[in-house]
Amino acid sequence: MIELLAPAGDMEKLKTAVHFGANAVYMAGKKFGLRAFAENFTEDELKQAVEYAHERGVKVYVTVNIYAKEEDFDSLPEYLCYLKSIGADAVLVSDPGIVDLIRELVPGLSVHLSTQANTTNSFALRFWAKQGVKRIVLARECTLKEAAEMTLAGKLCGVETEAFVHGAMCVSYSGRCLLSDFLTGRGGNRGECVQACRWNWKLTEPEDPERSIYLSEDERGSYLLNSKDLRMIEHIPELIGTGIASMKIEGRNKSAYYVGTIVNAYRRAIDRYYFEGEKYTTDPELTEETVRAGHRSYTTGFYFGEKNKQYYESSRAAMTYEFIAVVLSWENGFALVEMRNRFGKGDLLNILGAGRSFNKTFVVQSIKDQDGNEIDDVYIVQQKVSINCPERVFAGDILRREIKKKGEKAV
Repeated sequence: MIELLAPAGDMEKLKTAVHFGANAVYMAGKKFGLRAFAENFTEDELKQAVEYAHERGVKVYVTVNIYAKEEDFDSLPEYLCYLKSIGADAVLVSDPGIVDLIRELVPGLSVHLSTQANTTNSFALRFWAKQGVKRIVLARECTLKEAAEMTLAGKLCGVETEAFVHGAMCVSYSGRCLLSDFLTGRGGNRGECVQACRWNWKLTEPEDPERSIYLSEDERGSYLLNSKDLRMIEHIPELIGTGIASMKIEGRNKSAYYVGTIVNAYRRAIDRYYFEGEKYTTDPELTEETVRAGHRSYTTGFYFGEKNKQYYESSRAAMTYEFIAVVLSWENGFALVEMRNRFGKGDLLNILGAGRSFNKTFVVQSIKDQDGNEIDDVYIVQQKVSINCPERVFAGDILRREIKKKGEKAV
């Protein structure tokens, strides 16, 4: 079965990804990764994360995918040895120098080549195989046909392939962006990208600098440089048909709710495909799930060879549901939950569950605080309360509420 690989920006997101069915997770320490603004993990937390995942049969890949500078190599050897000692299943690397260092210093540590390395052809794949790389994350510019061809080449030289199937797309070449560094001094290739390609820009005329044209958002849209989000949940058979070993979800900077929603949708789609085989058809309910988490307009990227489809009309992330609470336990029709957003009696909640309660709804009729007092609403962040919940839910399940448009009344 193909691997479902999920982002884990912190321990909560790791636990969420595991709960909703990820086969593997990728994460970073406090340095050497390309998501410097994510919470990330201390060395002690990395050890705890690996133990937590391995106890549940989930693999852990640690990102070491910056393009390193000379001073980075002062502390890299010790860090790589530490990752090997705690049992990391692989490290994600871009820099050839780091690949070579791992081969010499910790040969038992499996290397996965990051999409930052821009692997777009089988000749490059074979080159990296000779350097000891065990898996290659294909460049996002690859079509499905190219992915299949490179996967076949990889099988002949003992290298797996992995491909992004969902999440943000950079306006760059496989993530190698210079815009952030040029404008702010924060290098996107060192984990500090400010996403300048998604700013609100204006045009000025050199001969008349006082005259500016603002590229602002309207009903037609006019943001410069923006890229749509990738979504391939409607093409599970085609992806599996390429022979890739792993489907990767982007999103270490995204919320736990986002991780849970997207992992759950792809997990269910993949499992349905293997169960139904040739009879498989896309489940509209699962496609709809991808709209319920924060997202920009969706695209299939470069997979079908179509050009100029990654740009879009809106820079803002949209979502139709909000994260209300996480389930801690359930007994006799009542769930103990930890609040994430304010809610109260009369609210209609939807269950994002890993089990049969998925997508079922109920109205909140009873709320009790930890002293057993009946209360009308929950407004203290992370407050633990007991609420009526007729559906069987499990620790780690998520309760959410539909976001009403202006003028609409919440149920």
